[in-house]
Amino acid sequence: MPLKILLLSNNFYPFIGGIEVNSEILAKAFVEHGHEVCVLTWSRDPTKKEFPFEVVRSPGYSQLLKVHSWADIVFENNPCLRLAWPAIIFGKPSIVALNTWISQEDGNNKIQEKLKVLWLKRAKKVIAVSHALRKVIFPSATVIVNPYRMNLFKVMPEVKRTKDFVFLGRLVSDKGADMAIRAIYSLKKTVSVEKNLGVEPNLTIIGEGEERQNLEELVRNLELKDNVLFKGFLRGDDLVKCLNHHRFIFIPSIWEEPFGMVALEGMACGCLPIASDGGGLPEAVGRAGIIFTKGDLDDLLKQTLEILRNPDKEEEYRNEIKQHLAYHQSNLVTKRYLDIIDGVTSGKKLPDTR
Repeated sequence: MPLKILLLSNNFYPFIGGIEVNSEILAKAFVEHGHEVCVLTWSRDPTKKEFPFEVVRSPGYSQLLKVHSWADIVFENNPCLRLAWPAIIFGKPSIVALNTWISQEDGNNKIQEKLKVLWLKRAKKVIAVSHALRKVIFPSATVIVNPYRMNLFKVMPEVKRTKDFVFLGRLVSDKGADMAIRAIYSLKKTVSVEKNLGVEPNLTIIGEGEERQNLEELVRNLELKDNVLFKGFLRGDDLVKCLNHHRFIFIPSIWEEPFGMVALEGMACGCLPIASDGGGLPEAVGRAGIIFTKGDLDDLLKQTLEILRNPDKEEEYRNEIKQHLAYHQSNLVTKRYLDIIDGVTSGKKLPDTR
């Protein structure tokens, strides 16, 4: 039976973070399965991009009440208290998907975080995008892994894989781009001794952020101007083509990543991930990549050199990529969401898929 689904996403297009991308993927899939969808968000869009569903941006009180009254079910893609409160008035069933952490980094919950935990308890169903999130925030949540944009991120056979290492992400201290640069510095010294590693110590950095100036200064101090290239912000086909030029993708995050969409996007473009072990990153990588100890440059170098010295091991990892990505196909992931939506609205008993 077609449903009226109100999807809440604090941020949405033109923002391009993991939550925003997931919201768009899910909204389109719900429409393709015959449901009506309205996305409610605070994000404004000067481009006025059109979608196959309604998008209500920066709503006032009357708009909030109107769309909540219209909906059969409310789906929050991450807790959205300022958008979701009318659900109390109308008593519509709600589902909340956890995409990131609720607690503060120091482990202390502020009032807003405590309210979010209470809000989760009133939901008919809570979903977490990784077991790492589920265990910390809401142990009874159902885990549904993130999808990736398989229509965009893919191997381009016509693009030659002429470069070795790439970093993709916001240039902020939490993402560890400085570790990637320092790794290249050490690899450069190792390659000068071990001539048969089959790698050039080069790094392409894709992204922008407050740390860019500091990172450029680090490159100068380490005399890596010829080894590190800053590409700035890329999106769409330009991003996919750039990733296709590379053999490995560094994901050296210092913080506990809730999941790690960049791992899937890199794999889909033929890059073997070398990622830290924080949060949900090991789940995002699975058996299709290399995991090193978070914040440990020596271990990053050890794991990288081990794979460079052992081509057969690299091939073993690469052979896992296809199956790993298949589990994250958007059509399969959205079916899991739709099964839960159907169960909540129909009153069916939902299986425990923790």
